[in-house]
Amino acid sequence: MTDHRVPAVLISAAHKSSGKTTLTVGLAAAFVARGLAVQTFKKGPDYIDPMWLARASGRDCFNLDPYLMADAEIASTLARHSAGADLALVEGNKGLYDGLALDGSNSNAALARTLGLPVVLVLDVRGMTRGIAPLILGYQAFDRELRIAGVILNQVGGSRHEAKLRAVVEHYTDVPVLGAVGHDARLAMPERHLGLRPAAECDQAATTVREFGAIIGAQVDLDRLRAVAARVGERPAPAPPARHRAHAGPTHRPVRIGIARDKAFAFYYPDDLAALEAAGARLVPFDTLRDAHLPAVDGVFIGGGFPEMFMGELQANASLRQELRQAIDAGLPVYAECGGLMYLARSITWNGQSARMVGAIPGDAVMQARPVGRGYVHLRETAAHPWPSVGNGPELRAHEFHYSSLENLAPGLAKAYCVTRGHGLDGQHDGIVHRNLLASYAHQRCVGANTWPARFVAFVRKASATPCAAPPVDRLAA
Repeated sequence: MTDHRVPAVLISAAHKSSGKTTLTVGLAAAFVARGLAVQTFKKGPDYIDPMWLARASGRDCFNLDPYLMADAEIASTLARHSAGADLALVEGNKGLYDGLALDGSNSNAALARTLGLPVVLVLDVRGMTRGIAPLILGYQAFDRELRIAGVILNQVGGSRHEAKLRAVVEHYTDVPVLGAVGHDARLAMPERHLGLRPAAECDQAATTVREFGAIIGAQVDLDRLRAVAARVGERPAPAPPARHRAHAGPTHRPVRIGIARDKAFAFYYPDDLAALEAAGARLVPFDTLRDAHLPAVDGVFIGGGFPEMFMGELQANASLRQELRQAIDAGLPVYAECGGLMYLARSITWNGQSARMVGAIPGDAVMQARPVGRGYVHLRETAAHPWPSVGNGPELRAHEFHYSSLENLAPGLAKAYCVTRGHGLDGQHDGIVHRNLLASYAHQRCVGANTWPARFVAFVRKASATPCAAPPVDRLAA
């Protein structure tokens, strides 16, 4: 398997909030408008940027995470999903050299070197003229093995400002200016209290993406950028296909797993969903805001999202909340992450307002002014985990990002994980277990040795085959 002929480039920046996401979304949309097949990727753990990138390209966006994935697995993901595309755009996170490790081993620069990707640096040039030269020269000198193949000037103040910047860059550096994007209020990404709004929440997302593509495509030399992307280098050998984690076997019947897909819950990794299906799950979407009844399912998966933004609508859908509570108490296998955990709690409180939720978890989700848990987490499974790894496996790596805390928890609740890095529920534990429910703040990914989709599907299959494990969910709608 090889993708050496697929042009690919890493879009990075000197620092976060440089407009990198807006530029990458606009570039994807501009190339698509030209008739190209564009495959997008996002470095690190992220749900929201990939939603916008997927909307721009018309194809799922996939995450490349050096902290959770080995180099061979990253190379395999890039190769597999770029196959057949005309161009691959990889959006970095934070700044080019930023990362957890002091040696930069999980930085954007390291990812570019590993994958042989040329780098295009997005520079916010507000208030800059001659000072742009030492900035570029410093970024080049810091890592001589890295190929900074071009820069895109962002937030340019006008034609005179652009001319000065181009003259400085041309005189002092050998890095080409691939584009200059002027300050434009139309290029503002929709935001709110926790950052960018998910594309799933924005009714005008398609229009926004097309406008970004038209504006940015007119100010960036797309032909030159594509030529830069064509100069990809050697990459590590891709990992062999992980059939062990996805293949359900010919004798296993499919199981129906309901999945909350709506404006409140939209945080899902596409490769995880594919792994669930490969393990024998038939994913049945339902809308927690509009569907009065739970579909006939053998299990349920509720991912992350922003339920606090829709807590009034979630509370108003009392029939669905009641059915979920009854089904969970009766033993329906359910897996919930972060926002899903909040929904299954007794209530959500935010900005002085409270709303009733499902109530399967005897606790209340309370939004705080600052992040409670943020970043990567390390977890060790306990004996209470309902679908554990074989031999409880090695320490699990995942990620969390939540402003809520779970308060007034009933004592004695079983926990699926001990937290060795991160916060989880209380800095020591994560993963509430009740009957066949597992709900945690941690977001898992099906990478490396973490075969959670196959384990969850096997658990659902076993539970659905157990007599009287739970009444058929569609009867609860009566």
